[in-house]
Amino acid sequence: MSYDGVGPRAVMRSAAFLTAGALAMSVLVGCGSDDKETQPLAGQDIAASARNLVADGGTLRWAVDAVPETLNTFQADADTGTTRVAQAVLPSMFRLDKSGRPVRNPDYLESAKVVETEPRQVVLYKLNQQAVWSDGREIGAADFAAQWRALSGADAAYWTARNAGYDRIAKIERGANDLEVRVTFSRPYADWRSLFSPLYPKDVMGTPDAFNDGARRKLAVTAGPFKLDKVDTAKKDVVLVRNPRWWGNPTKLNEIVLHAVARDKRAVALADGTVDLADIDVSEAQRITLAGREQGTNGALQGAGRTSAKKLRKAITTYLLRQDALRAFEVRKSLEPSYTQLALNGSGGPLADERVRRAVARALDRTELAKLVLTPLGLPAVAVGSHLALSGQADYADESGALGGQDTAEAQALLADAGWVRGGPVKAQKKPGKAAGPEAGGAGKADPSDGGTDGAYIVGEDDKDPKDHKNNKQRESTGDSGGRHLAQDGRQYSGGHPQQGGAPGAYAPKGTAAPAGVVSEPLAKDGQTLSLRFVLPSGPGSDTLRTVADRISLMLEKIGIRTEITSVPDDSYFRDHIANGQFDLALYSWPSSPYPATDARPIYAKPVPAADGSVNIEQNYTRVGTDQVDQLFDQAAATLDEGESRELIRKADSRIWAAAGSLPLYQRPQLTGVRKDLVNVGAFGFQTPVYEDMGFLKKGAKISGSPSAQ
Repeated sequence: MSYDGVGPRAVMRSAAFLTAGALAMSVLVGCGSDDKETQPLAGQDIAASARNLVADGGTLRWAVDAVPETLNTFQADADTGTTRVAQAVLPSMFRLDKSGRPVRNPDYLESAKVVETEPRQVVLYKLNQQAVWSDGREIGAADFAAQWRALSGADAAYWTARNAGYDRIAKIERGANDLEVRVTFSRPYADWRSLFSPLYPKDVMGTPDAFNDGARRKLAVTAGPFKLDKVDTAKKDVVLVRNPRWWGNPTKLNEIVLHAVARDKRAVALADGTVDLADIDVSEAQRITLAGREQGTNGALQGAGRTSAKKLRKAITTYLLRQDALRAFEVRKSLEPSYTQLALNGSGGPLADERVRRAVARALDRTELAKLVLTPLGLPAVAVGSHLALSGQADYADESGALGGQDTAEAQALLADAGWVRGGPVKAQKKPGKAAGPEAGGAGKADPSDGGTDGAYIVGEDDKDPKDHKNNKQRESTGDSGGRHLAQDGRQYSGGHPQQGGAPGAYAPKGTAAPAGVVSEPLAKDGQTLSLRFVLPSGPGSDTLRTVADRISLMLEKIGIRTEITSVPDDSYFRDHIANGQFDLALYSWPSSPYPATDARPIYAKPVPAADGSVNIEQNYTRVGTDQVDQLFDQAAATLDEGESRELIRKADSRIWAAAGSLPLYQRPQLTGVRKDLVNVGAFGFQTPVYEDMGFLKKGAKISGSPSAQ
């Protein structure tokens, strides 16, 4: 699930051996940090139009993955549907602009600033005097205080998914009048703007029962441009209607219906009129683009040879009717505020050695991987240079120099220094199954419950052809992308966008000579070959990940590292493999937060052993962390000087790069299928959607490029 301004954040990221902890700070600071302001690589694509060109009325039907299990964004099972509802119906003190930077939301805030730093930090909120809940009560200090108490972590009866920031608050009180709220912190907190967005009424936050169960399927009191009308699980709808007490710009739409549609059914849902707007994958974007072209029937004919003539005619007719309907739609595209990374599990096996992790990193051409995914979509193909921010955000600086760029010779030297010898003696062994993990400790027998080796193939073995479908059954599946689970990139389980047909040049017939520079003999150490298990999801939306994994495997093969690519079911990918450490290499995504000192810390925190023998990894699924990174995050979170905090964040990023536990690859593409006459909606990029401006263009009007006019 990508960060959208509200909702759960981070469901929440020389041949000589040189450890991350030994890197001199002066070297790290010089790896690319500067104060030059960057710009987003791609702007938003929402058909921005002045409000006076938008018709009053109408219903927007918007595809979501599922009917939300909860409408409380602070609970563990909140999802993107939860976030959409919260954005439309609840207050947020700050929202994100086009560059992914937090800005004051004037509908709720006249001002918010730090008014005292000694003896304690105090933030004074001055609320918009028109801001009221849907029951007529003013938004005020009682709501702020109830949310603080619920999320502070002091009362275990509240089933909260996170309490970051709220645990630093000492007290909340009324200011000089009912429109002022004073928040006093027990210790300095740089990311104070992250708090109270969204803000729930005291009715939801006031008691554990109300918090835990009261807002799962209903929100009786709201304060946004829309209010919740109903959650209809039978029809798979969440219905939002105009809030008659809304004081801001009137909503253009009468109604927004969030309708659950499976990822691989989005194009059909658009064509059949079930939805007007949907996040889509590459194949469906291509289908919309091709709609109306004479050769559009090709897709219907593929694979139809075994059907009867009657069924074939029916399939073609249905396809053509839907293609005709899709002419009313267009694809709007940008880059999501999230990135896909290669995760290297450092808990055991070969990747426990930092030299091997650094060798993997130096073998990769990250720009080539970005081009593989983004260039066919007409999007900027730039490798991501930071774990903690994206281009355009205030904290962004390319710190990848702390690790170094692609260098095959350097990678091979690192492996040699780690003791991996080409053509060394190898003991008879079974093919790798489970990967390094907290219990596995290295490759071993595959567990069928984990997906086994069905759908697996080993890059670098001469006797297994990746195009042999008998040995590669799961690789026959195709599907949609864009899935919104926070850390997955296929569905992108978190959402990528596949280029159909696999990686060009990824496969060659048996007997083809190895490309120049490819190590023909495997590397070995202590009788074991250097082979890594590369785990991927197998369901809809995984095509892009498989393509990227294939290309990575070829890059690693050049330095003598073999990879066993294994596809596992989507529902077990994170639960049974990533979270449990049953992988060596994996691809998944993290959102880029405007508050990295708070939101990114659990992703890169050093694992801590518990008294019962377990290890608390928080969200650090690579199990690679250092005390120095933790300290830098803590210092950044406690520093109220924005420039100093930013420099500490960049230093932390340098050390994360140096540890080589995760390698940011590319910013994820954002593709949206939208009815052509819908405006102020589509591929939002960084910016929080403005729900009151969404609507249908008036007849005869043309897109103006600015939603500012009334």
